[in-house]
Amino acid sequence: MEQTRGYKDLIVWRKAMDLVPLAYRLARKLPREETWALGGQIRRAVISIPANIAEGQARRHRPEFIHFLSIARGSLAELDTLLLAATRLDYFRAAELEPAQALMIEVRRLLQGLIQKLQE
Repeated sequence: MEQTRGYKDLIVWRKAMDLVPLAYRLARKLPREETWALGGQIRRAVISIPANIAEGQARRHRPEFIHFLSIARGSLAELDTLLLAATRLDYFRAAELEPAQALMIEVRRLLQGLIQKLQE
């Protein structure tokens, strides 16, 4: 792992940060009774993705970085599940999720690629 680069240089971190405002906007569309329940879970899951990427990279040890990338990947799956659940509850239309879903696919691909590269 190159020591001079920081987490802000990672494309996966940047893309994960792009996902944050998308998810927060969706969470704001939830009904009042879901603001703290489902909305809070959506906000925690999305912020966990770039936060874990940053924390893992900052630790500068390959096994720890891989561990934190795996946590970020889990948070991404959690976010996807929460947004799909909100759609099934008729809080969002499927079309409203498309930008977030496209970005989640990209972040998932980037996370997997980085994990595989670090495991080589």
